[in-house]
Amino acid sequence: MKLIRGIHNLSQAPHGCVLTIGNFDGVHRGHQALLQRLRAEGRQRGLPVVVMIFEPQPLELFAADKAPARLTRLREKLSYLAESGVDYVLCVRFDRRFAALTAQDFISELLVRRLGVQFLAVGDDFRFGAGRQGDFLLLQKAGAEYGFDVTSTQTFCEGGVRISSTAVRQALADDDLVQAENLLGHPFTISGRVVHGDELGRTIGFPTANLPLRRQVSPVKGVYAVEVTGLGDKPLVGVANIGTRPTVAGVRQQLEVHLLDVVMDLYGRHIDVILRKKIRNEQRFASLDELKAQIARDELTAREFFGLARPGISLLVFIKPKYGTENLMSDYKSTLNLPETGFPDAWRSRQARTGNAGALGPMMTCTASSVQRKKAKKPSFCMMALPYANGSIHIGHSG
Repeated sequence: MKLIRGIHNLSQAPHGCVLTIGNFDGVHRGHQALLQRLRAEGRQRGLPVVVMIFEPQPLELFAADKAPARLTRLREKLSYLAESGVDYVLCVRFDRRFAALTAQDFISELLVRRLGVQFLAVGDDFRFGAGRQGDFLLLQKAGAEYGFDVTSTQTFCEGGVRISSTAVRQALADDDLVQAENLLGHPFTISGRVVHGDELGRTIGFPTANLPLRRQVSPVKGVYAVEVTGLGDKPLVGVANIGTRPTVAGVRQQLEVHLLDVVMDLYGRHIDVILRKKIRNEQRFASLDELKAQIARDELTAREFFGLARPGISLLVFIKPKYGTENLMSDYKSTLNLPETGFPDAWRSRQARTGNAGALGPMMTCTASSVQRKKAKKPSFCMMALPYANGSIHIGHSG
């Protein structure tokens, strides 16, 4: 698919096409059915499929306070259109100058002279031109005059519900992510590039990747269990907050996502955050300690939803060395390839109680599976303790 930014770049597109015009917000199943029909028409006529969209959307220019929240950013919309088999997307800058174009000039100059439209599919309530003078009837008359076919897009329903961007927004407002996905034909996703934040999450033990929503008004708010794609072959899971962060007097809307059991540098990476379950609404807490405690509960809820092990319990395995202590560090690091660190707090508390620091030998921490270690006997002592920091595995040494 090729993106054409602006009417002045129309020389990049071939003259002659099958065309549809609209916002295509969400690129839902109704849009997809229309595009499927357009592809069939294009194949029959031997013409490319062109979709004309506007940035900003007309209502965002004329009545920004009444404009609905977008389901997709431009980048997401283009990705879905490409997946739908569109050949060209003409992205028209919708400003006061373009809005002043008469309905007749829109037809004769843009549709006929510049695009060479042969087949046009629009809604029967489609309005265009200065003062919304143009309508479906005018397009039909122009088609007869200039020699192109005009058809109205069909209404698509699911369970008695008309599939539309409005219906998707309502499903999201009702926290019904399953219904939203059913109407969309794909999971509801928010995409963006990770930017530097104030790193508050890191200071309270829950580092986050921050996606600014910029001018976009989000159709969803609250805390969600999410999947994150774009960072590898498989989705990662996490907890995301979408809102203004009232506890720290935030103003701008943004998305913050905390990945579970994964620590990685995400700055500058483009990620897709898929909402899977609404956990709770965003709320203001009296202190950071209360916020931290609630985030921990949110993480547990997300873990239960995704079927992950609960955090907070790790198996500490103390191993008596077989060959002395002079090469302990190289021994386990060559096996596990983990950075050298000090003992976790649980070990320090035991050391304080017993006064015994070096007699137990090296220590390894593992979760569900056992850690294989070369040149070591079977564990001589085991205990349960809290894990160290934010990772699943900690390894350290005594002395």
